[in-house]
Amino acid sequence: MKLALVTGGKRRVGAAIAKRLAADGWTLALHSHHEIADEAVYPGAHGFVADLADPDAADLLIDAVSSHFGTPPTLLVNNASRFEWDDVASMTPASLAGHHAVNAAAPVLLALALSRTHATGSVINILDQRIQNPNGDQLAYTLSKTALAGATRTLAAALAPRWRINAVAPGLTLPTADYDDAKMARLTDAMPLKRLSQPDEIAAAVAYLSGALSVTGQTIFVDGGASLKSFDRDFVFL
Repeated sequence: MKLALVTGGKRRVGAAIAKRLAADGWTLALHSHHEIADEAVYPGAHGFVADLADPDAADLLIDAVSSHFGTPPTLLVNNASRFEWDDVASMTPASLAGHHAVNAAAPVLLALALSRTHATGSVINILDQRIQNPNGDQLAYTLSKTALAGATRTLAAALAPRWRINAVAPGLTLPTADYDDAKMARLTDAMPLKRLSQPDEIAAAVAYLSGALSVTGQTIFVDGGASLKSFDRDFVFL
């Protein structure tokens, strides 16, 4: 059985990743923060609920997945993320700790929990293109993703040869209510490739890394070239 655990696998980019992995023959363990994912969409899939801000959640989630399927996952996609706005003037200790717990600590703890099983395989961390040229917006979020980028290379060295650890860094992909059509068109034009990353393109990068047996410690930027430029503010302000 090819078993993949996708955190945040029910919504947005996580749902696109789950769809691609299912098409590639993976059985899915779909994590959600609040509610069971709709596993009926994918034959053999099962949903799991865990609060990744809880430091005990990683071990409990890996145990639950392994118990349900009778084997631990051989692919972990750390997609779940906390994203709240702050900056150098407004960031609080609670925001810093909260973002770090979900976006950096939980992926590391999940990878380490897997490394203590008999399985071998691949971990793919979902980062953000802003780590390449950061600014002061979304400060706690950016710091947490930067920490996860460092953990990607560190764990790749520490867990080889049994586990490969890689990352995908998307750019602006799915707009929120803050982005109207005019702003999306303007931002698209600002990208070197004159396009924004699409969910299926991010999922394709994950699929590639899942099977690239000679690749570890690497980050693929899927961002329309955004990481080649430096932006003074977050995209929502441009």
